[in-house]
Amino acid sequence: MTELAVNVRGLRKRYGGVTAVDDLDLGIRQGEVFGILGPNGAGKSTTVEILQGHRTRDAGEVTVLGSDPATGNRRWRSRIGIVWQDESAPAELTVRETVSHFAAYYPNPRDPDDVIALVGLDQKASSRTKALSGGQRRRLDVALGVIGSPELLLLDEPTTGFDPAARRQFWELIRQLADDGTTIVLTTHYLEEAEALADRLAVISAGRVVAEGTPAGLREQHDKQAMVAWQEPDGSPRAERTATPTRTVAALMRRFDGEIPGLVITRPTLEDVYLRLTGQEATQ
Repeated sequence: MTELAVNVRGLRKRYGGVTAVDDLDLGIRQGEVFGILGPNGAGKSTTVEILQGHRTRDAGEVTVLGSDPATGNRRWRSRIGIVWQDESAPAELTVRETVSHFAAYYPNPRDPDDVIALVGLDQKASSRTKALSGGQRRRLDVALGVIGSPELLLLDEPTTGFDPAARRQFWELIRQLADDGTTIVLTTHYLEEAEALADRLAVISAGRVVAEGTPAGLREQHDKQAMVAWQEPDGSPRAERTATPTRTVAALMRRFDGEIPGLVITRPTLEDVYLRLTGQEATQ
């Protein structure tokens, strides 16, 4: 599907003398998982808050599900799910009580028990929120974000503070939601997370989109070189950075008459590209 769920053109937002978002453009297609990457202060959260309709803009055109968020009515808001960075579930209510309570806010909610099962909390339905682990509370936040059957789900740094196992379990949940047709916009600091989940990515730096594309496309477009490392016959290590690693390996095979000692080919990662695009490479 090529119809845009989110269309942003020339977005600007200032806080006093600080420009948080500076002439930003985004186009997010219906049904895709779209990742927004950028360092702290790049404008990610401000952009998402404008998409939600929770923050005003100074300039630009923004359309989300066919409406301007600045004037979106209650019906429009019911079509959007939001998972905030901070937990929103009441501590004293049980999981089932919390999800059922939030379901009453929406005109066409999903069945609370179905949503609880979807996020993997069916065994914790009678547990109070305060008794849940951090990962389980985050799953409950997602349940509250999807209980209204949203067409668009906005996730702002959803796995901050997760251990690796909890993060990967959360990824499976997001993939399942995406398979069901939900458009998902994800901001994250975790490059591995963006690469695992996103169909396309936008890298934001100083309030502007500096690159956009698929994870593989960004790697190919912005860093074509690979590192080829091997050992010389005397055991000394050698390495060469090249845009034609296959040709380099072929030349080494002729030198070594077959097997190349210690051969390692390292292609650029998304993190390499991200650090270069955001001007952080030299500080790492």
